[in-house]
Parts: sequence; structure tokens; C-alpha cells
Amino acid sequence: MASEVENGEEFKVDVFSSSEELLSKLQEKWKGKPKTYPAMYSSVFGGIIMDQAMMVIPMDDHMVHRGHGVFDTAIILGGHLYELDAHLTRFLKSASKARIDSPFPKSTLKKILIQLASVSKCKEGTLRYWLSAGPGDFLLSPTGCSSSAFYAVVIDESISQCKEGVKVITSKIPMKSPLFATMKNVNYLPNVLAKMEAEDVGADASIWIDDEGFVAEGPNVNVAFVTNENELVLPFFDKILSGCTAMRLLEVAEELVKRGPLKGVRLANLSTEEAKKAKEMMFVGSTLPLLPIVEWDGVPIGDGKVGELTMALSDLLWHDMVAGPETKRFLVPYV
Repeated sequence: MASEVENGEEFKVDVFSSSEELLSKLQEKWKGKPKTYPAMYSSVFGGIIMDQAMMVIPMDDHMVHRGHGVFDTAIILGGHLYELDAHLTRFLKSASKARIDSPFPKSTLKKILIQLASVSKCKEGTLRYWLSAGPGDFLLSPTGCSSSAFYAVVIDESISQCKEGVKVITSKIPMKSPLFATMKNVNYLPNVLAKMEAEDVGADASIWIDDEGFVAEGPNVNVAFVTNENELVLPFFDKILSGCTAMRLLEVAEELVKRGPLKGVRLANLSTEEAKKAKEMMFVGSTLPLLPIVEWDGVPIGDGKVGELTMALSDLLWHDMVAGPETKRFLVPYV
């Protein structure tokens, strides 16, 4: 057993010589803790895992040590999966860009995710899933991986509308190149650092500006604006991730155009100067669905309060999530 002297005391590393001994240790770690992850699927194991202690992936999986993997998320709300098809379509597009072949066709992936949600009995939370080059070795190339791997986990968590405004800053962390920004891959270190730099100064998140000086996106969300002419404007998606919720926002926002409060909906390049002069600003993401932004780099957005049109748009999206059409909401057949 390995040992070393640390602070004058001998430090010993446990050696687990049997799977039973290790499993006992893992289960001890989770004992008494809430079941935040009620169910996981692993194509490596070939089924659904209900024991949180066993929700693991192999260390030699190339997603772990090379970042060769993609992921996506669907919301579970009121016992329904929201926008599952849209997220799965984007998921497979990301996989194609990452040159990862799915071990299953889209229809089978969907069936697996539905069954996972069903046995989890979770009525509110998130369903997160990953496609990896797979386990095999610790080399750079995935040629030693016998098969790609599909993982998914249900996370039991509260989902609600965001109604309080937040502060943001302009990120100093270089944003990803378009190739990597437009695929939802697991290489999120820039995103993590962008989030941390904001938290360091008491802000909620950072905003990336592209190499041409136009507003891009947040660390894991899209960004949208209401102009002084009451137009809803989102940045073009050519250099950033095409958010499923952002795409749906563009659709449901037409209802406010019909009613009159909103004058139009469009995609456009916005400089930082133009964006900071907007009447309202918001983050757009699956779990939000909209998060009002009231201050950017210490300067108020509009009057510095949560915007009326922002909340009207949030109400439309929230209604779509809880009572929208069947094409957007899939009723989970709980067992």
C-alpha cells in the first residue's frame, strides 16, 4: 500500500482488491443523501442504472481524457419532455461535426431517453445525455475504441421562470472558434472560466464578443435584446450555438408582434455599443427559459429594471413549456 509523509503523519492510500469492497465504499458515500440522480443509462453497461453509486463511466473513455464527446439536454416539466426532438436533432448534428457515429439510430435514442425518464419517475428536472467516441485506450485517435458510447442521466431539480434581473460583464476569455462553438461538445473549459470570471466580480455571467466586435453569446446561453423600437433581436447563429430555446423564442415571439407590443423579430449583428443601448436584454436557455439582464459592465440596460417585454416573452415561452402543443411536449409514460 502506497504511503508518504504529510504534515509529519503517514498517509496511506486504500487499495480495493475486489469489486464488492469498492461498491460498498461507493454506496457508503451516497448513503443518506437525496436521490438527485434517480436513473442513468449507459450503453457500456447496456441498460438503466438506478443506484447512484454505480452511475460511472470508464476512465479510458475518450470523452473523459480527450474531450471527444458531445451532449445535449431536454427539460422534464409536468411529466412532459419539452422539445426532445429538436434537441436530439441538434445532438446528432453535433456528433456528426465531432465525427462520432451514434451506436443507435435517432429513433432508438429517443426510445431510450423516454424509458429512462419513465423509470426515473421524475416529473420535474433535466434529462442530460452524451455521445462519446467511447472507451478503449488513452491515445489521441479513437481508432482503438471498439464502439461509441451513449450515456444519459435524469437530474431531479426545480424548474421555474426567472424573474429577477442579473448583472453581466464582457468576457476576457477568448471565445471558441465557430467550428467548436456551433457544436455542443464537452470541451467547456472556456465556458467555465467565463462563468468564473463573472462570479469573481459579483456578476452572474459573461458575454462573449466575436472577432468582428459583434455580440455573440453567454457561457451556456444565447442572448437577446429588445431595441428602443421594440424589436426582438438575436445574434446570427453562424458563429455560436443555435439554441433550441432561442429558436423557439423566435417563433412564439410572433404572438407579441400580432398583439402589437413587439414591432418585429429578427436576427442581426449587434456591436457592443449598439447592444448596450438596448431597451431590454436577456439570456435565453432551456432551464430559464429567459433570464432578464439589467446591467452590463456596470451600466444599466434601459432603466435598469426587468423589462416588461422580456417578461411577456418569458410568459409565452413558459406557457409553451407547460401547456404548449403536443409537437413540443411529449407525455412521459411513467411506469
